Amino acid sequence: MPRLVLFGVIIVAAVIIYAIIDCIMSRSQEVRSISKTAWLFTIVLLPVLGALLWFLFGRPMSGPEPKNRQPRHPTAPDDDPEFLRNLAIRRRQQEKEAELKRREAELREREKQSGNKKNDDEKPSA
Repeated sequence: MPRLVLFGVIIVAAVIIYAIIDCIMSRSQEVRSISKTAWLFTIVLLPVLGALLWFLFGRPMSGPEPKNRQPRHPTAPDDDPEFLRNLAIRRRQQEKEAELKRREAELREREKQSGNKKNDDEKPSA
């Protein structure tokens, strides 16, 4: 019987020590419920209950680590799809403007030609 009690005490002490080390090693931002220092005091002052509460409510969520976003480096313009899209839009707008200017020039030319014909057809007033 004393061996079981000793074994139980060793297990409880190991759990408490593990909880303290786990709390110290965890990041302050990831600790849940209360602050990291409050968890340390809870684990030390209420050893068994504090350790169990730490594992249930305070320990950072386990699971896949969030992927650290790589800082965005400037890319070459020809690798940036947004730049290429804007370039294509700008080119189409320039083509439309050039077509519009060409048509306006043709209309002015026609108006000049039709205006010259009217003057030629008209009889000069005396």
